[in-house]
Amino acid sequence: MMSFILDYILSSGTGLISDIHVLILIINFFFAVSIIFIERRDPTSALLWVTILALIPIAGIIAYLIFGQNLYKAKIFRIKEEDDRKIQEIISRQKEFVDNIRIPWDDKAGDYIGLVRMLLETNYAEVTDNNEVEIYTDGRKKFEALIEAIKSAKESVNIQYYVIRNDEISKKIISILAEKARQGVKVRVLGDAVGCHQLPRNFFDELKKAGGETAFFFRSKYLHINIRINYRNHRKIAVIDGKTGFIGGFNLGDEYLGKGPLGYWRDTHLKITGGAVYSLQSRFFLDWNHAAEKDIGFFDGMYFPRAPFKRGTFMQIASSGPDSQGESIKMGYIKLINNARESILIQTPYFIPDKSILDSLKIAAGSGVDVKIMFPCRPDHPFVYWAGFSYLWELMESGVRVFTYNRGFIHAKTIVVDGMASSVGSANWDIRSFSLNFESNAFIYDETVSGKLKNIFEEDLKYCSEKTNDDYNNRTVAVRFKESISRLFSQVL
Repeated sequence: MMSFILDYILSSGTGLISDIHVLILIINFFFAVSIIFIERRDPTSALLWVTILALIPIAGIIAYLIFGQNLYKAKIFRIKEEDDRKIQEIISRQKEFVDNIRIPWDDKAGDYIGLVRMLLETNYAEVTDNNEVEIYTDGRKKFEALIEAIKSAKESVNIQYYVIRNDEISKKIISILAEKARQGVKVRVLGDAVGCHQLPRNFFDELKKAGGETAFFFRSKYLHINIRINYRNHRKIAVIDGKTGFIGGFNLGDEYLGKGPLGYWRDTHLKITGGAVYSLQSRFFLDWNHAAEKDIGFFDGMYFPRAPFKRGTFMQIASSGPDSQGESIKMGYIKLINNARESILIQTPYFIPDKSILDSLKIAAGSGVDVKIMFPCRPDHPFVYWAGFSYLWELMESGVRVFTYNRGFIHAKTIVVDGMASSVGSANWDIRSFSLNFESNAFIYDETVSGKLKNIFEEDLKYCSEKTNDDYNNRTVAVRFKESISRLFSQVL
């Protein structure tokens, strides 16, 4: 390719058009070299990007700058050396703790210590066993719990959502936050620049005047040009007084109350009290420090108050993003799948797995594990929806059972294994959540909580239709075409 470029340069005239052509070829060549030899991408993704650069050079360059950047090694989140040293000490003690415990379950639960150790080793996901967990699947109840917790705040409220809408429920919550700020509570709101792009400039004025702070993740410094638009902070976290935390799939908006075009909104969110809240607080601080370009002390007692120990739910909070070396949440999913002996129950609005996830589910189903996946009956993102079905049909051939949720739109991101272990958070079952978005999930090793999530799944089945081989065979030519084209671009959706 280099010889072709040199020949082209030598044979070209000195006109502006020729110079532009040469420049485009050179840029495309170096992007291709970077993709193949430096970034070390997945071969399928690398081939797709090289093909795009070759076939549509100008548009390919623009697409790569916006959607193709690799943030690994960018070290987006930095913490002070002293804080890092303290965290390393905590993790070292936790490793010793994990090496000497066995989760108190009977043999059928399998050994989840390996998963606990992996998330601790690769993700610094602190282990806590003194948590109480409440599950919310309805937006009204979730927002009622969040508002109640905010109103009870005495010192701090830190909330982070991918989407904040300019509507009734969001305005109500921001107004309550402003009132708490006027009372002297330290209030911070972190949104994603893309997820919150429809907010008017004055949306947070009341909160700011009251002393609250706001920031946006990866906000563009160049008007409407955002070269990091492909990398979004998809987390949904709220922490009140360092004692109560929320994590899951609900954003802030009326649509999550079932008032949008998709109808009833079925999601899953957790309210946590106990040691795991410290992990949520730490995650918020890392994101806030980057977005606001400030530095909140990690070990300030105001934000990490000591709580009386009371044995409860055993869990970890794991986070991942494109700047991290490992796809920790995806690896956690795979480890859960591989540990399954009886059942795997998955709920997700988007399903674009990579080969490792696809193979793990096929192996589990082929080994006699009852694998069920619940998926929406209608799309909110058509290309992603049709690509997802192309993979679901493939899994059905291996014995996986697929159900479409007909009551409204299911947005939950959950997995429950054997009714013993589970995960709930912001990460969808797709390549975007595994590799491109910044996500956080709770991994729960508790028969009571996981059993409740299993019962919720089984209750949801009442509102589902199971997909069959007849559904697959009776697809129209138009549907088959949509699935094939969408799957072709699934690596970059």
